[in-house]
Amino acid sequence: MGRKGRSKSKSKKFSWWKILIVIFGVLLLTVSGIAIYLISNVRSTVNNHLHTDIESIDTAVTKKKLNNKDPLNILLLGVDERENDRGRSDTMIILTLDPDNEKMQMVSIPRDTEAEIIGDGRVTRMNHAYAYGGSDMAVDTVESFLDIEIDYFTRVNMEGLSQLVNSVDGITVHNNRAFQYDGYQFPQGQLQLTGKESLAYVRMRKEDPQGDLGRNERQRQVIQGVIDKGASLNMISKVGDVMDVLGDNVSTNMDFKALRKLATNYSGARKETVTYQMSGSSKTSSGMYLIEMPNEEIEKTHDMIENFGS
Repeated sequence: MGRKGRSKSKSKKFSWWKILIVIFGVLLLTVSGIAIYLISNVRSTVNNHLHTDIESIDTAVTKKKLNNKDPLNILLLGVDERENDRGRSDTMIILTLDPDNEKMQMVSIPRDTEAEIIGDGRVTRMNHAYAYGGSDMAVDTVESFLDIEIDYFTRVNMEGLSQLVNSVDGITVHNNRAFQYDGYQFPQGQLQLTGKESLAYVRMRKEDPQGDLGRNERQRQVIQGVIDKGASLNMISKVGDVMDVLGDNVSTNMDFKALRKLATNYSGARKETVTYQMSGSSKTSSGMYLIEMPNEEIEKTHDMIENFGS
């Protein structure tokens, strides 16, 4: 089961945004040439607006792993919030960072995956965990389902994705299937996307023959697009814009000290990216569409996460 309870020189230069935005918050954005601890508005935004603790993650255990530079698992939750409704986590990605081998892994869990909601008891779609009990219940449910430890979570309001993409002046993705959605045309091939276009690009699902699998792939493309674009820009002039977007749309249990360590010790993880999409068989229960994951798929995904970097 998943666990419970749980002065540098100012001339020093290193890449630090590689860990900050995790879209789905996270999102990982990269900037070179300026030290994170020198920027007061970054510290203020992280500690006063982004940071929130949850009971399902043991911060003492996570801190030990962080100090030892062990691989870390970050649960990325993309949420469509509505007025008077916290929404559901329509995006669930486990991001594993391996600093020693300088690579990261993104594992997508389909939102309709059938699972027991830990702390609630119902067996239903996994994305209901966030609707029933917020980030705490979502973390507990994912940990139990895959028998892994989650070290950090990042929740991002999907409406903020548009602003985030605009803050890095748009992104580039390679579209594998031509389609149109919400008034936008997306031909096959390399695309330059604005913020609103990116939001439409990741939201389309019903017209995709692969359904959630295709949408999850596009979500990973947008995450990678933000990372790559952030790495290619001189982001110093854009710090204020990006922090404003994060402060309005992101929550995470990373505080400023943890973020600084991640930026210092884990920034090389973006050099190589491995992606995986969990897949199972569809079924209907009480009129609800569900994806039933076979034990072999669950065990395979558990091993991929637990042994990543070994």
